[in-house]
Amino acid sequence: MNIGIRLHDTAPGTLQQRAAVASAQGFTCAHVALYKHFDPAPEASTFSPILARTLKNAIRPLSIAILGCYLNLAHPDERVYRETLGQYLAHLRLAAWIGGCAVGTETGNPNAAYRFDPQTSHSEEALSQFIRRLRPVVEEAEKLQTTIALEPVYTHIVHDPQTARRVLDAFASPSLKIILDPVNLLHPANIARRDEIVAEALALLGPSIAPIHLKDYVCIGDTLRTLPSGQGEMDDVPVLRFVMRTMPDVPLLLENTTPENAAGVRAHIERLLTACEPRPQ
Repeated sequence: MNIGIRLHDTAPGTLQQRAAVASAQGFTCAHVALYKHFDPAPEASTFSPILARTLKNAIRPLSIAILGCYLNLAHPDERVYRETLGQYLAHLRLAAWIGGCAVGTETGNPNAAYRFDPQTSHSEEALSQFIRRLRPVVEEAEKLQTTIALEPVYTHIVHDPQTARRVLDAFASPSLKIILDPVNLLHPANIARRDEIVAEALALLGPSIAPIHLKDYVCIGDTLRTLPSGQGEMDDVPVLRFVMRTMPDVPLLLENTTPENAAGVRAHIERLLTACEPRPQ
């Protein structure tokens, strides 16, 4: 299996140093967010094939599974949206030069604070605006023959499997995929339906899932706190069984790890994967 990590969750250092640590811990791919590794982050105008080669060389032997561009496409200020759109288009070009990776993003909130508003974030108006704002991103991904991957999150516009399916159907594009993070679909308001929600996500989104993010959670009252996999209440077996049976090459990217526990969390996922392997009849 292709198990990876967010590179900014590894021990502090250069990209080369972080990648070396991740590789030594048994990881084979990475989620790379440029703004987490460069201060200041490189300007979109400086993205080039040279930068792509630099990034690929810096993290070898890891591959880049996701190039993170987690900006708010639903920002209400048109000027800010135009700047954000430029960032997405530049990241898509960089992903095309890198080859084999997707640009990953969440779907934001329709306010400048990027804050969940129960009255507006899940509204039809917000969803319609997001789809309009996403259209030039998907069109550019198609031209470049690369991928934009959306990560549904309960507190964002695309918040459940059904809404994610609606966005996919609005484009019907091979360049639009889904990052499935099962825990991000959960909230104290729906936690009682956890297993049903995960099953819906796999049924509705399965063929469009590019990478999968894995983490855990504990739900205490009206608070859902995220943790590394294996340290909370999440049942990863249905997702991993689905992966083993239908998409064994999909990258599995760990979240919420620390440099101290990352190798142990990877080993935990590998044990679950072994238990999920189809047995000969």
